[in-house]
Amino acid sequence: MTFPSRLKFGVFMAPFHQLGEDPTLALERDLELIQWLDYLDFDEAWIGEHHSAGWEIIASPEIFIGIAADRTRHIKLGTGVTSLPYHHPLMVANRMVLLDHMTRGRVMLGVGPGALVTDALMLGIEPNTQRPRMDESMGVILRLLTDPTPFTYKSDWFELNEARLHLRPYTQPHFPLAVAAAGSPSGMLLAGKYGLGVLSISGPRGDATLADFWNIAENTAREHNRTVNREEWRLVMQVHLAETREQAMAEVRQRAGVYWRDYFEGVMGFPRPFESSQDEIVEGMTQRNSWCIGTPDDLIEMIERLDQQSGGFGGLLVTSVDWATREQIRHSYELIARYVKPRFQGSLVSLKASEDDARRLAAKVNEARVEATTRARDAYEQSSGQSSPLGPSR
Repeated sequence: MTFPSRLKFGVFMAPFHQLGEDPTLALERDLELIQWLDYLDFDEAWIGEHHSAGWEIIASPEIFIGIAADRTRHIKLGTGVTSLPYHHPLMVANRMVLLDHMTRGRVMLGVGPGALVTDALMLGIEPNTQRPRMDESMGVILRLLTDPTPFTYKSDWFELNEARLHLRPYTQPHFPLAVAAAGSPSGMLLAGKYGLGVLSISGPRGDATLADFWNIAENTAREHNRTVNREEWRLVMQVHLAETREQAMAEVRQRAGVYWRDYFEGVMGFPRPFESSQDEIVEGMTQRNSWCIGTPDDLIEMIERLDQQSGGFGGLLVTSVDWATREQIRHSYELIARYVKPRFQGSLVSLKASEDDARRLAAKVNEARVEATTRARDAYEQSSGQSSPLGPSR
């Protein structure tokens, strides 16, 4: 295996909330989930930015992170992602630096071009310009974070005049940076160009494999005298666990079908990945290794399979979906924390070695225990002149 010494585990919170329920309570449940993950010692949570389509209802990940940071102690919080073409790069950098200080270094900046075309259209942004603008903005943000010298920059959609950050990052040289990569190679190209981390879906679209996807980043990094680190490559996938595979399937079957049919097909316009009824989508996506619906052992096998397919990655992010009850969703994350995370974070190695040592020495230990108990009993009988009430040694 090519895993790091401690594989990161986290959540990718777009979030996905089906229409028909109170959005205020849905947002509160999102915050509650991050508090639960903090208690379960998950490593990180990435929060999305969307402005249309009705389901993904967090418009400012920075504001959400500010509230979540105040309710948690350890978990790192990232924008997953800030859509760079929607913002002036100086504003993006300043907001994140402020959060970096206020959280004492618990924030991460994830960036992307903007996933919803309907967002861009409302803002008057031509979709074909989004990826080039993301690249341009990222270059400016990196310069602001790393160079305190004022500089001027003129673009066709923003400008800087003798600009610099008046507050330098709390994290040195700056907080972690990552780029989203899903349907096109642009994310991997940007990661390689600037040496960024990557947030990518566990199954790239089209014929490319995970290994092919990562090669784009590595080859581009070499062209720009940069390096990319597999430990900063996080794979994103849908996961729901229960005590049995049948139980996990039953818990999510109905809502998962609605989630795919109503949002990805109906709103986003994605084609159905295979011919199926609404009730068959869970089985189909699981068989295709696009989702992991099952037991902790199923997720362990899935992670090992992804490791082989990718050549190594550094983190697994579970997509946050309202496809089961609140209690079932919380229990799924608890199963990950109790039985999956320890397998990939080194916390069981010494415990297993210690148990193996004890098993190997069990007969000798028992012999020494019997001898010590016998001596104690004999000493008691000799000093008291009567038999031990505890009976013979065992």
